[in-house]
Amino acid sequence: MENTITSYTALDAVDDTGIQLDTLQEVERKILWLSTAMIHHANRVRENVSGMKVGGHQASSASIATIMTSLWFGELRPEDRVSVKPHASPVLHAINYLLGSLDARYLTTLRQFGGLQSYPSRSKDPDPVDYSTGSVGIGATATIWGALSRRYTSSVTGVSSRGRQYALVGDAELDEGAIWEAVLDPNVADLGELVWIVDLNRQSLDRVVPNIAAGKIEQLFLAAGWQVIVVRFGALLESILAQHGGEALRKRIVEMPNAEYQRILRCTPAEARERLSSGNLDIQNLLAGLDDDTLVRALRNLGGHDLSALRAAYAQIDDTKPTAIIAYTIKGHGLPTEGHPQNHSSLLTVDQFTQLAGKLGEDEHNPWATFAPGSAAAALCSATGARLTRVGEAAAAVPAVPTDFGRTPSGAATTQAALGRTLLDLTRSTPELARRVVTVSPDVSSSTNLAGWVNKVGVWSSEARQNWFDGDGETIMHWREKPDGQHIELGIAESNLVGLLGELGSTWSRWGQPLIPIGVLYDPFLERALEQWSYGIYAGGQSIIVGTPSGVTLAAEGGAHQSIKTPSIGMEQPGCVSYEPAFALDVEWILLAAIANVGRPDGTSAYLRLSTKSVDQKLAAIPVEGAARERRRRQTVAGGYFLRKSNNARATLVAAGAVIPETLDAAAQLEASGVAVDVVCITSPGLLFEAMQARNGQGTAPSWILDQVFPVERARPMVTVLDGHPHTLSFLAGIHRVASRHLGVTGFGQSGDMADVYKYHGLDADSITRAVLDVLAVETAG
Repeated sequence: MENTITSYTALDAVDDTGIQLDTLQEVERKILWLSTAMIHHANRVRENVSGMKVGGHQASSASIATIMTSLWFGELRPEDRVSVKPHASPVLHAINYLLGSLDARYLTTLRQFGGLQSYPSRSKDPDPVDYSTGSVGIGATATIWGALSRRYTSSVTGVSSRGRQYALVGDAELDEGAIWEAVLDPNVADLGELVWIVDLNRQSLDRVVPNIAAGKIEQLFLAAGWQVIVVRFGALLESILAQHGGEALRKRIVEMPNAEYQRILRCTPAEARERLSSGNLDIQNLLAGLDDDTLVRALRNLGGHDLSALRAAYAQIDDTKPTAIIAYTIKGHGLPTEGHPQNHSSLLTVDQFTQLAGKLGEDEHNPWATFAPGSAAAALCSATGARLTRVGEAAAAVPAVPTDFGRTPSGAATTQAALGRTLLDLTRSTPELARRVVTVSPDVSSSTNLAGWVNKVGVWSSEARQNWFDGDGETIMHWREKPDGQHIELGIAESNLVGLLGELGSTWSRWGQPLIPIGVLYDPFLERALEQWSYGIYAGGQSIIVGTPSGVTLAAEGGAHQSIKTPSIGMEQPGCVSYEPAFALDVEWILLAAIANVGRPDGTSAYLRLSTKSVDQKLAAIPVEGAARERRRRQTVAGGYFLRKSNNARATLVAAGAVIPETLDAAAQLEASGVAVDVVCITSPGLLFEAMQARNGQGTAPSWILDQVFPVERARPMVTVLDGHPHTLSFLAGIHRVASRHLGVTGFGQSGDMADVYKYHGLDADSITRAVLDVLAVETAG
């Protein structure tokens, strides 16, 4: 069916569920009051020791109070999930309070330490929150990835996917590029469970949006294959527009600039009549027949504030395709600040709050009063709370994760290739566990060594699709799309990759079904996805992200594709352990350890920075004896290990990842000139930093690894080497306060042969040797 834009209103006093609209309106007014009062209490009543503004968004909350009332008290089912726009968190808490899922003592704690969070948080708020929001745009797109992850989970469990995924989105939020990157992904057009409701209040933080953007928004959704439903006017205004002169008035309102409409809202009735008519006699005559009170109410009777119009729109949702409901609203609706161009973060004065209490029939001295027992509103809240009660999902049992496949790689290999080989080994050793692995890639599967894995497990699709190249003998990577595939391919948008990883990494807590999501992308583009990745971890998602190829080791690609800052980014990211393995077996051990740490209440995400540099695996010097091998494995997972110990060592070379061969070459050069050195291979700077902090009484991480890798008796002047910013490893010299030099990449790279690029950045063996001699000279002079 061709996509169309449809407008809906309804005039019935009783909706199709039998709920009296006057009862629903009473609940709506209570929600408006409670959400406003929470912010007022946080700013005007609660003691503020620091004197800094607490903040909150009364106008933004008022803008969407009607929409959320209509959704929770008439449309939602227990299996549905909702992403609430960040600034409407007080409305969500007000609803949860009325439904009995939030204790009254929390209503005074908005933005207080240990209290209600500034923005909805799944992990920190005490009441039900489906999606953490806060960074605009990310919460809305989370519903897309939530829908996909739910469908994928169904393919693993065999249990049908259920429930809609609603996103309540501010119109200014649609300026975020992440929104449209997600909407346009090829996987989205079939997600009929998606329903986005756009709170079109035509205001952003600083101003009224200067042009009429609604039509553009509608067309963008239509072009992406969505159903679009427009809820422009409410019942009262529509009844007026149906009269003689109404079409002229409709045209006048629809075509006027946003700012002009907002200005009319703040005019006296007489001024509003003059501005609206603008010399049109038909409009003048129509308005002349309205008393001032009716005119004032009609101007504010937009579709997003009309419960019957919203319910009529919900009834038209087509569950075969995503739906966008464009609901016209007024920012600050019902408040003294409504329509003001700077009302985004403004707060009601004490007098205005008192005025609002009188208007809504509330007691400002007892702001948390609920409905009288036995009243229709109390009964509606009770029935809604019971209807939306969710049954907890029992956590599925997951097979134990192996720690070592027992194989010792030989010959030359890359850490990137070791990723795909480890995944294939997992399918052979523990197939039940491997079934829970899902890989995701933004159109770089073949260039990141996932081809073998994809050939083995297939590509996930909601339905089987013909592989037209199945019989082509020259096609190495086979694209077999099927419902039980285990690889999800996205378009080239890294933000989509990490958004989906975050939701796939939340299935253990949402549905009781732990998955093992592994996303692969080019390492420099981790920075492009950084905010969404971090936010997914903040929201409770646990996943493994692999950046490869990485560093200036990717010499021929030049500065545009050579990552510099990612080692320190991984080290600094909360809720994530970062690794940079040097050898293939390091990758196996680290990946298995990372898999064991996702999908559990105390779990963490992981970031692996890999390389396409071919390295002789003999350099790893893997111990043959079982206990010694296990000791090496434990050290590898904990952050590092000795690669070479020398008698009478005068310095310590410390390196990570791809530059280990150059570091060993430098050690050999130094040894030949009579300077013995130790060589330490670092696998996780972040874990070592946490161990150092704990050793200093500033954390609780285990610190045993420091004694094994940096024992005090072997403390010597140190040179660190990294294909990344050198400050990442510089803290290591502080363990024993030794003299040090730190080699790495501090400027944009250039294209060239790897040897030339290494020399340019001072990562070659000669540069490393000179750094050791320099630090020893300073030490001797000191």
